[in-house]
Amino acid sequence: MSIDPRVALQSLTTALEEHLIAASARRGEGDPTVEAAFFAVADAFEVYDDSLYEAYGEVTPLEVIDDVDDDDDEEDAEDDEDLEIVQD
Repeated sequence: MSIDPRVALQSLTTALEEHLIAASARRGEGDPTVEAAFFAVADAFEVYDDSLYEAYGEVTPLEVIDDVDDDDDEEDAEDDEDLEIVQD
């Protein structure tokens, strides 16, 4: 099933606008409305990127990060590897 990239772009734009609305009305750290809007943006972006590739063989320079916590753990591990132990 191929989606017109213009339709997918409109869906992405709408998802971004809804995320902005949810973020501006946030009711605390774990607001489920903001979280739902966040995932809607990620989903709409992936559909747009896929449709752009299918139609024109092009992609955006953007990427959806799957799990921020995993990235933080990897960075911490890399930082630990760069540390040297110096004994007097």
